[in-house]
Amino acid sequence: MSEAELVLRSTRVVTPDGTRAASVAVTGEKITAVLPHDAPVPAGARLEDVGDHVVLPGLVDTHVHVNDPGRTEWEGFWTATRAAAAGGITTLVDMPLNSIPPTTTVDHLRTKRAVAADKAHIDVGFWGGALPDNVKDLRPLHEAGVFGFKAFLSPSGVDEFPHLDQEQLARSLAEIAAFDGLLIVHAEDPHHLAAAPQQGGPRYSHFLASRPRDAEDTAIAALLAQAKRFDARVHVLHLSSSDALPLIAEARADGVRVTVETCPHYLTLTAEEVPDGASEFKCCPPIREAANQDLLWQALADGTVDCVVTDHSPSTADLKTDDFATAWGGIAGLQLSLPAMWTAARARGLGLEDVVRWMSARTARLVGLDARKGAVAPGHDADFAVLAPDETFTVDPDALQHRNRVTAYAGKTLYGVVKSTWLRGTRIVADGAFTEPKGQLLDRA
Repeated sequence: MSEAELVLRSTRVVTPDGTRAASVAVTGEKITAVLPHDAPVPAGARLEDVGDHVVLPGLVDTHVHVNDPGRTEWEGFWTATRAAAAGGITTLVDMPLNSIPPTTTVDHLRTKRAVAADKAHIDVGFWGGALPDNVKDLRPLHEAGVFGFKAFLSPSGVDEFPHLDQEQLARSLAEIAAFDGLLIVHAEDPHHLAAAPQQGGPRYSHFLASRPRDAEDTAIAALLAQAKRFDARVHVLHLSSSDALPLIAEARADGVRVTVETCPHYLTLTAEEVPDGASEFKCCPPIREAANQDLLWQALADGTVDCVVTDHSPSTADLKTDDFATAWGGIAGLQLSLPAMWTAARARGLGLEDVVRWMSARTARLVGLDARKGAVAPGHDADFAVLAPDETFTVDPDALQHRNRVTAYAGKTLYGVVKSTWLRGTRIVADGAFTEPKGQLLDRA
């Protein structure tokens, strides 16, 4: 501890070995030791004692649509990373759409990185995209540092990012498996979607019927079969259908290398509570019924579902019309994901250690950053969220940091107030005040 420059002290520090009173020693950008609470502070070190507030590892959100460049009026790196920092997230991985251009070639990746470089308040990495015509670009993108490749099995909602049919999926997966990359997949079957009733209008029940569970289940089954065929690593994005859980468990037991995520909105909101016309709740796949939600929570507890991410996908307010058929599908959740999850977890008798496992440790592992992110442990980046877990607040859209302040959580009272956020040893947010951007751009290596 003699070399420490900063000592962050709390009666409750969430570490990989449990929650305990501790003093966390930081030198430069790294954690050097996690010591007893009453450890002496070395000469020259600065003590930050946060009392009974909980020190968590900064969250790692591996599913964020920043939309910058090209649709910056929807969101941008400056606003998205401020919202993330305000919510205790210190690392995000940006999806290859809905920016223009999409991150589907090395040149497009360079464009994205150039835009993000001086705007990121937190550390940022990038996914590449797998399209019908860019198999030749996948290995160069991998070598350029993307964390994996996003594909849709049904229309994405934007013309510049077409989906893969099963033959195209096989070609992409064979190429990605050749260098042991990771394919992350929006799994809904287009044929089941086309066959579902498409009534449109403001009724949420009609929208829910238009995105049936069997569209997810069928697409996931096909993906698992292809992953087994090529011995490829695959990741199921934003799982909403509990009916797919047995398929996933069986495939994993059979040796298929599959991981699975779900999102706070599937775990904290239910179809029964969505008002007609309230398209701030629209996302694809959709928020489903309370009984389905209970099974997702059970799957988190037993490990069938690995992690929780936001799928932050905002748009301008005018695209959130009261017609569920035409409104943009996406929920903006970066700033509220931690308190939303903590509110629901504590109501189910779960702890902050569980939330950290799902939203920090396992997401860091998913993208290969677990040697430096996702834990309060020596050798890791000094990324922290300081949380008052018993304080509540009522969600006011005007207090949010993302560009278009539309939220499905408006008016809800949530537990967990983020008091400060630290990035690599520097406090970047404190009581709503932000420093200048200090984020780094991350490569897979």
